[in-house]
Amino acid sequence: MQELREPGDLIRRWVQASDMRSMAEWRKFVREAGLSMPQLSLLMRLYHGGGCGVHDLGRGLGVSSAAASQMVDRLVQAELVARAESPEDRRVRRVELSARGRHLIDRGIRRRYRWVDELVGGLGADTKASVRKTLPALIEAERRLPGAIPARGERR
Repeated sequence: MQELREPGDLIRRWVQASDMRSMAEWRKFVREAGLSMPQLSLLMRLYHGGGCGVHDLGRGLGVSSAAASQMVDRLVQAELVARAESPEDRRVRRVELSARGRHLIDRGIRRRYRWVDELVGGLGADTKASVRKTLPALIEAERRLPGAIPARGERR
């Protein structure tokens, strides 16, 4: 295998490995939770973005409002989401993550990244120090890119 030396090549290699591992963990979690990937996407949208209307959910997922509404119905039945009146307009119904849904997603996120703790646990002290020194600069550089997605709880 060719030795990678360029920062871009090294970062691409790391992102690929990280994506593959974390997505494998997501797929396992989704199967065990009895969800579909579109349902997980809807739950994640609510987890990170807060409550919204069915139309907004459909647009964000790239499906029709009718398809989003059917998905919401199934998630309401599973007690993972709830419908509520909009505080701004009582005629509008918002979809919000329920406490059960939030707990499920929290558990899934922990499961998805459990491997990171195992990875870090296997690193030597010098490598950990290097990570502490280097990664904050990469994180900050990513945040400055156009279209950067805020981390949970972070406003831009």
